[in-house]
Amino acid sequence: MRRCLWVDEKSEIYVKYHDEEWGVPKYDDTELFELLVLELFQAGLAWITVLKKREAFRVAFDNFDVQKVSKYDEKKIAELLSNEGIIRSKGKIVAAINNAKIYIEIQKEYGSFSNYIWSFTNNRIIKRSGSIMPVSTPLSDKISKDLKKRGMKYVGTVIIYSYLQAIGVVDDHDKDCFRY
Repeated sequence: MRRCLWVDEKSEIYVKYHDEEWGVPKYDDTELFELLVLELFQAGLAWITVLKKREAFRVAFDNFDVQKVSKYDEKKIAELLSNEGIIRSKGKIVAAINNAKIYIEIQKEYGSFSNYIWSFTNNRIIKRSGSIMPVSTPLSDKISKDLKKRGMKYVGTVIIYSYLQAIGVVDDHDKDCFRY
């Protein structure tokens, strides 16, 4: 079975993520929030680092309950900074809390975050046609700009493009990949 070239075939967690999750359209707001937070923490690191810590993140961030995360205080930030199971960056932790508050505002405005994110493509999946996988596109530029305007942090165009791939808005599976 052929997979995308970026998949480390020796890494069970990478193979499972690629085969079962990456590029699969997601519409559940909790799952969309989880991946947005994980992408934020991935900034500057390898995605495998985040995948290996994903379960610890789920526990630390209350299963990515956006309402709970939006109410985190200094005590909770200190607790997260002492949690060796996650990536301990105060800037990223504070950004996740900030982004949760804005996420909730978007949910109120659009009925769901899913409605918001999928509105950028009129609910269509964008399938890559070229052989080179970009790191950003005009679509990720537009979404990044809108999220930043709303006050979100760590939502640059490269992070947002990676997010769009993760949630299936963009299907970037290689043409030789069995998931293509």
